[in-house]
Order: sequence, then structure tokens, then C-alpha cells
Amino acid sequence: MLRLSALGSAVTIRLSWSRTLTTAMNSAQPPSYEGHITLTTLQRMLLVVGSGIGCFLNPRRADLLSTFGETSGTFALKRMLERMSLDPVGRRILTERPRIRTNTVDLDRLRKLPPNSFGNAYVAFLDHYKYSPDERHLVHFVDDPDLAYVMQRYREVHDLVHTLLEQPTDMLGEVVVKWVEGIQTGLPMCLTGGFAGSLRLAPIQTRNYLNTHLDYALRVGFEGRSLMNVYFEEHWEQPLDEFRSSLNIPPPPVRHFGRKRQKASTGVTA
Repeated sequence: MLRLSALGSAVTIRLSWSRTLTTAMNSAQPPSYEGHITLTTLQRMLLVVGSGIGCFLNPRRADLLSTFGETSGTFALKRMLERMSLDPVGRRILTERPRIRTNTVDLDRLRKLPPNSFGNAYVAFLDHYKYSPDERHLVHFVDDPDLAYVMQRYREVHDLVHTLLEQPTDMLGEVVVKWVEGIQTGLPMCLTGGFAGSLRLAPIQTRNYLNTHLDYALRVGFEGRSLMNVYFEEHWEQPLDEFRSSLNIPPPPVRHFGRKRQKASTGVTA
């Protein structure tokens, strides 16, 4: 464990150093979009390897996941862009480029919606975990502006997916969401997170995972509507159950906590 911890620290140091170096080396190059940082092939390879190892050691490190997702996901992002372009709603999202930030979503209005609505469930999720939509990292290492937006959109709907699937942010909830995202997007970051996270589950979580939650994630991933082609912002007022059903997504499985049974609700567990 000491060696793994030391390796994780080394990866973090390397990532911090690489970010500083790439920023300095490319400061004279015009960015393709705000915040864009261009990378050489060697720099990209270093970041892929370093962040990939870090994600495997600690699947909950958002900074490592972000870096790994951007530097390893080019082919997946191209497929995602193509699939969105072939879908009427996906095309509209690509054209209008909506953002999920506090200056684009009226969270106070969502708090006033009926308790069973998707919008109210989303803001309840944010309030419970003290999250803000603005905490989602901005994209830096994706060169193509269209692909960069696809990655940004993926990040900004992540908490909406948690809400839709009624999955909390503990390790089991994250693994379920990551498998769904990985199946639908093909992003190496998601597939790595789903696999690595499943190895770190507590015993009771492992039982839930193997008995019900893995099957649920696979069903949603393969049979549900592509979540990248969902204009979530147009469904705030819709009842959560109805919205989920319209996407061919079944209700979430019941979690078992030893002798107690509790159904995860709005991404919150007691």
C-alpha cells in the first residue's frame, strides 16, 4: 500500500509539472478556444499514462479523470460527435451548445418545482452534496473545438445522470454511472473508472453490485436512449419517473444494507 501511495503521489507531481510545462511551452500558440492548451505527442502520451495510472489507483480523483478523459478520448469523442450529429436532438445540442452552469440554470426556480419533478430532484442532489455545476472542470487538452464541446457537455450532464438513475456519489453509485457512460460513449476514462471502481467496493456494495447494480448499469447502457442526445434542460418540470421511462430506463434497483433495505432516492442515501 505504501508503494501504491508513493506512486500515486508521483503521478500527481508529474501531472502538475506537465500542466505547468505545457502551459509555458504553448503560451505563444493561439488557442482554438478559451482555455485550450496544445500538446505535443510526447506530452500527450505522458499525460495519458500518468493520469491513467492515477485513475486506476484512485478512481475518485476528478482532476486525474479529467486529464485522462481529454488526452485518451479522441476516438471516442469523434464517435460521440458523429452519433449526436445523426440524432435530431443531438444536432440541436451541437448547434445551440447549452451549458450547465449557475449562470445558465436557475437553481432557485428548480427548488420551487414539484418534489417529484426532474428539476427538483437535480437541485436536491446538488444541495445534499453541496455541489455546484460550476465545479465541473473546463476542457483544456482537446484540440478540436467541436470535440471539446462534446467533452464539456459530457462532464456537465454527469450529475444529471446521477439524478436520473437515482445513484448517490458513493463508490457503488459512481461505478454504476461510469459503466452506463462508458458503454454509451466508449470513453476510456469511463470504462477504466467503472472497472477500477468495482475493485474498490466494500463487501456489502460488492454484493449489491453483483446481484443487481451491474445488470442495471448494463441494461441502461445498452438499451436506454443515448444520454448525450438528451436535452436535459427541457425536462426540468417533467416527473422524474416519467422522464426516465421515456428514455427506456427502468427504475433503479433496491439497495440492501445488511438486514436493512433502502431504496436510493434522488442520489441520496441515509
